[in-house]
Amino acid sequence: MPNARTSFLTDVYSIWLREMTRYFRARSRVVISFVQPMAWLIIFGVGFSASLGPSLQFAGSTGTTNYLDFLVPGLLGFMAILNSLTSSSGMSFMFDKQFGFLKEILVAPVARSSILLGKALGGTTTAMIQGIVVVVVAAFLGVRLSGPLGLPAAFALVVVTMFFITMGFSELGMSFASQVESIEGFQVVVVFLALPLSFLSGALFPVTSLPGWMKALVDINPLTYAVDALRYAFTGLHAYPLTLDLGVVVGFFILMTIISSLMFRDVH
Repeated sequence: MPNARTSFLTDVYSIWLREMTRYFRARSRVVISFVQPMAWLIIFGVGFSASLGPSLQFAGSTGTTNYLDFLVPGLLGFMAILNSLTSSSGMSFMFDKQFGFLKEILVAPVARSSILLGKALGGTTTAMIQGIVVVVVAAFLGVRLSGPLGLPAAFALVVVTMFFITMGFSELGMSFASQVESIEGFQVVVVFLALPLSFLSGALFPVTSLPGWMKALVDINPLTYAVDALRYAFTGLHAYPLTLDLGVVVGFFILMTIISSLMFRDVH
């Protein structure tokens, strides 16, 4: 049994290493992964803060904050879902299908679950790199992890939340990729899915004043709870208990792991 576990972890690591090698060899992709979060932060954060006024306060269920402090944790969630669904794991899966590499992996003596986890970890790693860029740039703009947890615990909360929500959406992206035949069709599906989930999560604007039917959509959106946990780490604002946030994020990851594993069985 220990040998089987070691082999499984080795397979996961091999798939992850391939994903990271592809990432770092594509210099344009590396540059974009650094520039994109800075661009989003400057355009949305600095731009909207200047337009709305520095003294404008946004109400949360437990307090108020300025827009830039409100935005940064939401931007982390926004980048996580866009990266995991549209540009990392799912798209990598589609390219492997299109160019025949996936068939070579499937006939190899490796567990299919190790392929899924390895690719999801690859997408999660690139999303975490972008997240670090956002946190560093935000620090230069004056945004700090100033919630009630203290710096070490707040940073740990950010890492844990980012990890599980990105893993979950990476596996969701691969679930779609396993069933869609064309790259164009996959892009249409994930963009159609990613944008509403992002906007209905409270990432870019408060959702407390939304109509009841729209608030119901917010409440069933797993990204909502990830953004809520991230915002608590940065500002102390939260709309849900932290235990509920973490429970939903981890539960979403587990659910997506099960679903993606079942859907991957039919891939040939």
